[in-house]
Amino acid sequence: MKYDIAIIGGGPAGYTAAERAAANGLQTVLFEKKAIGGVCLNEGCIPTKTLLYSAKLWDNMKSASKYGISVPDGSAFDMQKMIARKDKIVKKLTGGVQMTVSSYGAVIVPYEAAITGEADGRFRISAAGETYEVTYLLVCTGSDTVIPPVKGLSEIDYWTSKEALENTMLPSSLVIIGGGVIGMEFASFFNSMGVQVYVVEMMPEVLGAMDKETSGMLRAEYQKRGVKFHLNTKVVEVSPEGVTIEKDGKTSLIETEKILVSVGRKANLLQVGLDKLNIELLRNGVKVDEHMQTSHPRVYACGDITGHSMLAHTAIRESEVAINHILEVEDRMNYDCVPGVVYTNPEVAGVGKTEEELKTVGISYHVQKLPMAYSGRFVAENEQGNGLCKLILDDDDRIIGCHMLGNPASELIVLAGIAVQHGYTVEEFQKTVFPHPTVGEIFHETLFA
Repeated sequence: MKYDIAIIGGGPAGYTAAERAAANGLQTVLFEKKAIGGVCLNEGCIPTKTLLYSAKLWDNMKSASKYGISVPDGSAFDMQKMIARKDKIVKKLTGGVQMTVSSYGAVIVPYEAAITGEADGRFRISAAGETYEVTYLLVCTGSDTVIPPVKGLSEIDYWTSKEALENTMLPSSLVIIGGGVIGMEFASFFNSMGVQVYVVEMMPEVLGAMDKETSGMLRAEYQKRGVKFHLNTKVVEVSPEGVTIEKDGKTSLIETEKILVSVGRKANLLQVGLDKLNIELLRNGVKVDEHMQTSHPRVYACGDITGHSMLAHTAIRESEVAINHILEVEDRMNYDCVPGVVYTNPEVAGVGKTEEELKTVGISYHVQKLPMAYSGRFVAENEQGNGLCKLILDDDDRIIGCHMLGNPASELIVLAGIAVQHGYTVEEFQKTVFPHPTVGEIFHETLFA
């Protein structure tokens, strides 16, 4: 039971690390007590996007007449089939990931692992009564849903994202506590399905630290569609009747059939046994350097457990950096070019600096932006749709940020991410040739704005 590296947690960070480590000759063991793929594949990224795509198709059907298409009367959706399709896709992808990890020679142990100590330059890990000895350790135990201390919450049957993804019966009304990325994606889905949605958010705007201009535009779009937003508002109590909120010292009751709690996630630091190795923590997670190395030189941490950027694609990149460092391949983690995406309809995406962030630290910048309608392809495919492409530039005209509203922003933002990563100037990016007609041409138009 001796290995070169043990990876605890089989989410995007863990399974990617297992693949990279085993492919490069390291004897690898991966511990995952639940299902390979972690929250992302089983309860997050993939299942939500599967349902959101069904909702998008339903939205398209409802607006088909604008495109010269007649949809027969009596059209309907089937929630049970949507959930069944979601489950089928999750099963297919988790099975594929498990097969890929195993194909590289990594051993998968489907039990909970606990670090029990270190001796003679090797870590000891216990799982299902067996002891494993390893030289390197990579901890990728992910995060848990934050449940706020709201009066009455423990006494009602509320949803988190997990329960919302399993539900086959639509409520007539839904209050979403938290207007972050997850909250807005569920607001998008349930609004498309005809549910009366309320979003309660303590901050002045939805989507947290994302660009406020595009966030505000998205909120305005969903207000038109009937979602009711309560910003700068605190939830003080919940009950079977609904949610009691407070704003400007006044309280009121939102009557609702169901409540969805979506106020964020916290690093899962418990049970794994990090305290046995005296690993240093920072704020709400494990402290790591640019190589994903912890305070112990042979212990690495990736993904949500660092509490830094709780995104699956961040975790994947972090794991690649960690394995490269173990293999003595030069690599460093760069968080400046990690995209963030909100898979609403329309999508929102951003990478690099925001205006708000730069104003806070007093760094000068300037903006070039255009409506997405400057792309002919966007106009052809988004009847009456709005949108925005915003580039943020430093004093040397280098691209340091980009923020977009409009489909398919999730696919386009990587182009801006490459520009940010490599420090392209406006003049350098202008020389990129975009095929015509594509929505991506909006970058070319904005660069010349």
